[in-house]
Amino acid sequence: MYKKEHFLVTQFQFLNLHNPRPPWPWGLLQLHVDHMSVVSASQCFRKPKTGILMLNMGGPEKLEDVHDFLLRLFKDTDLMKLPVQSKLGPLIARRRTPKIQEQYSRIGGGSPIKHWTSMQGEGMVRLLDQMSPDTAPHKFYIGFRYVHPLTEESIEEMEKDGIERAVAFTQYPQYSCSTTGSSLNAIYRYYRDRGEGPKMRWSVIDRWPTHPLLVECFADHIRNELLKFPEDKRNEVVILFSAHSLPMAVVNRGDPYPQEVGATVQRVMEALDHCNPYRLVWQSKVGPMAWLGPQTDDVIKGLCERGKKNLLLVPIAFTSDHIETLHELDIEYSQVLGEECGVENIRRAESLNGNPLFMKALAQLVQSHLISDQPCSRQLTLRCPLCINPTCGEAKAFFSAQKA
Repeated sequence: MYKKEHFLVTQFQFLNLHNPRPPWPWGLLQLHVDHMSVVSASQCFRKPKTGILMLNMGGPEKLEDVHDFLLRLFKDTDLMKLPVQSKLGPLIARRRTPKIQEQYSRIGGGSPIKHWTSMQGEGMVRLLDQMSPDTAPHKFYIGFRYVHPLTEESIEEMEKDGIERAVAFTQYPQYSCSTTGSSLNAIYRYYRDRGEGPKMRWSVIDRWPTHPLLVECFADHIRNELLKFPEDKRNEVVILFSAHSLPMAVVNRGDPYPQEVGATVQRVMEALDHCNPYRLVWQSKVGPMAWLGPQTDDVIKGLCERGKKNLLLVPIAFTSDHIETLHELDIEYSQVLGEECGVENIRRAESLNGNPLFMKALAQLVQSHLISDQPCSRQLTLRCPLCINPTCGEAKAFFSAQKA
């Protein structure tokens, strides 16, 4: 039978967003929250020197935000190319809104991604102020592509705050032109359309798929979840690392995302001493076109048919809970599909969410980046070999040219 404990805990955490209680002891949580509050209050009296813009897709906080979220998503030509997109995009958004609203209603009425990003940002800058006093005070900003605070709105706030050093920090560990690339293009277009250059010096943390603390966080969460399987079944558990899929047309242009996701999986399994069999699978395929596979739901069915009925799902390309973990993995696959297939035990590893070690990982990434004094990784300077989006090349040139 499907183990419901994880889903119920996840729902409880989400429904208590305004009184956040991460999954560690209350005494430690109280110290954590009190410390963050003191730091945040002290920062109010000091002009921030370094701004960290945490980039992500975002998610609607309320059901009434769903349509605008979908509208921006389907109009984003960096994410997808549609025929007559200015007309077809709004039509698709209108038609999909009721279905997506129903999905959000089943996970508490909205996405918790802003909540978790805020918590992660608070923990990150608190540590950074201690670790890197020369670049302090640090302030985090949230830059979402499809919901408020939009990337462009946060750039305006950073400019008004008088930030000297701006770090565009993708919250996707593995780079894709459709995600991180879209966010970086948005920053470039903000300045291009305004007709003047930035007042602050920009640099980019554009990928971090094998950072040691990221790997350690994933490995810890997997170990913890494996312990919740019956002891006599534990060695039989198949670990399914699930990541958002991409259309094969994007992959075949040279997008590095599949290789970088694979690199994360390899490092995590090395940290686990290859304790269980595993596969990398792909979720969230939409439409009739060919997508990167195998698809997560197909693999669950196939394993069950072959007698492998103890499964652990690991969201390996997501660092915070959102609809693709809370609904797709927890409900569609673990509850509905798991019951249809007759799985014995199917669980999902907790997302990194409020894990203090993950906040330390974020702080280390920023600290190392600031010390390096490089505008971006060498990888960012290389366009996909078959790229068809001229904005990508312009954005890469924009960030590469950001010198001290």
